[in-house]
Formats: sequence, C-alpha cells, structure tokens
Amino acid sequence: MLQLPHQPLQVAAVPPQRTTPTRDDEAGPWHAEAVCRRDEAGLFFAPSKEPTAARLAREAAAKRVCARCPVMVECREHALLQPEPYGVWGGLTAAERRVVLARRRRREVELRKATATERIAQAG
Repeated sequence: MLQLPHQPLQVAAVPPQRTTPTRDDEAGPWHAEAVCRRDEAGLFFAPSKEPTAARLAREAAAKRVCARCPVMVECREHALLQPEPYGVWGGLTAAERRVVLARRRRREVELRKATATERIAQAG
C-alpha cells in the first residue's frame, strides 16, 4: 500500500455495487474479474480530509492498478452510466469522469443539431 513519509494513508470502505451488469462474453458479472476486488480496494476511495498530495499519490497508484485490469473498460462505462460520484473507476477519477460526461453531452447536442439541420435541408 502506498504511503507518504510521515503521513499514514487512511483507507475508506469500498461502497457496494449498485448494479451488477454482466459482460457480453462471460456468464458472470464483470466486477468479479476486477483487479481492485482482490487486494487494493482502499486505493480507490478517499478517506475524509485527505491532503492533496496524498490524494494525488493514491489516485496515481489506483490508476496503475486499473491499467492492468482486464475489465477496465466495463468498470469505466459502469461509472459513467451510473454515474459514480466518488473514487477511481476504470482508471478515471470522479473529476475526470465529469469531464468525459460533459464531452459526451456536448457531442450528443451537436449530433442532434446536425441531424435537425440535415432534415430541414432534405425537406426544403
């Protein structure tokens, strides 16, 4: 477990899964294969009043775990679809997930505008 000098890392309990979506290519739930479920789950959720340096170090360590996880994509999509407000999911922090969601919303709006413009052009 990652610890900064002279500052013990406190870990928070991992919240339970809200849903258990299944992978298309396997019979069991995707999270059964998650690397974080094995031994490092405390890296993924911030303890209360965590100093910034400790948070950044913990998040970097969590992302390294995610990088080697076979279900990282499923985990990320779960967090984006729920949306999960806390923790590192699928290699993204809560703030990074908010950015991804905002980009997706902008793309959807642009697509709707383009579709509407195309329909008007075809009708006229």
